[in-house]
Amino acid sequence: MGRKKIQIQKIADEKSCLRKQGLFKKAYELSILCGCDIVLIVFTKADGLYQYASESIERVLERRRTHKSADKVLTNETMRKVTMVWKLRKKRRTVV
Repeated sequence: MGRKKIQIQKIADEKSCLRKQGLFKKAYELSILCGCDIVLIVFTKADGLYQYASESIERVLERRRTHKSADKVLTNETMRKVTMVWKLRKKRRTVV
């Protein structure tokens, strides 16, 4: 059975805990499967702090700070646009 698409909106607190766990699991899997360094930092509205790092946070953040394209950051707005482009490309492929 396929997964149902969900509307992107704020979710209840009890589900946000499960979402955070899923996000950290995906970060771990991505670091293993792709052999990349990942740092994930989550601040909650209640000022909670959750962190994951595949390696030393300090080392990865130093690499980011000194990287030649360190000023390129994906924001929510950028991700909305990128997602829209992906959907349009997929739609175009199915039409052709």
